[in-house]
Amino acid sequence: MATAIRAAAMSDAERDARRQLAACYRIFDHMGWSELIYNHITLRVPGEENAFLINPFGLHYSEVTASNLVKIDIDGHVLDGSGAAVNRAGFVQHSVFHRHVPDAHCIIHTHTTAGMAVSATKEGLTPTNFYAAGFIGRIAYHDFEGVTVRPEEGARLIEHLGDRRVMMLRNHGTLVMADSLPKAFLMHWMLQRACEVQVATGAAGTPVAIPPDVIAVHQRDLSAVQLPTGPGVPDFEAMVRVIDRRDRSWRD
Repeated sequence: MATAIRAAAMSDAERDARRQLAACYRIFDHMGWSELIYNHITLRVPGEENAFLINPFGLHYSEVTASNLVKIDIDGHVLDGSGAAVNRAGFVQHSVFHRHVPDAHCIIHTHTTAGMAVSATKEGLTPTNFYAAGFIGRIAYHDFEGVTVRPEEGARLIEHLGDRRVMMLRNHGTLVMADSLPKAFLMHWMLQRACEVQVATGAAGTPVAIPPDVIAVHQRDLSAVQLPTGPGVPDFEAMVRVIDRRDRSWRD
């Protein structure tokens, strides 16, 4: 069991980041996106370029709180004195992006059924539904190399990511990163919906592809349906209100 760190040992910015990330873990559990004690959502600590927060290895997403998140650096050193364990697979994958992608403030990796199913197909994500249309031409692909515990895979992950911020890890799952946690949350939600609908469409009949010119218009106009608070912010705040009505212990 992870040991909570002392509140006096952190800045206000870190405290806020911990609460935001803890809320995200609880939201993912509420949405059915947790995977026993595995998978990870990481968040850079504001003002500390080489430090990020990650879930302690051994806790279910429903057990994550602001104080039991683990603060580590990109070399794997625990910085908060908690002595908590960190899943090596999560550290290796997330640290390489936090190290080499400056705008990867938040990184989300999941093994949802729909995400894994689409990642395991030759076609990957196809232009056959509203949500998928927002990602076409913006997804990177990385072939499966086994569990991500070998540092040398990091160079290939970065190469395959290129200038994109969504990746299908073939035969494995999905990876999303963004310059804010709410934006990453919304991107993951949309990608998950795209994968769910694609899987359902395949069972329903013959998929109809959306023409490239329509996809271009769709991607151009998506920003017109966003509130001025920023991408993902109202969506994330709405889900925080949902989990607060169930259980506020994540704030501790």
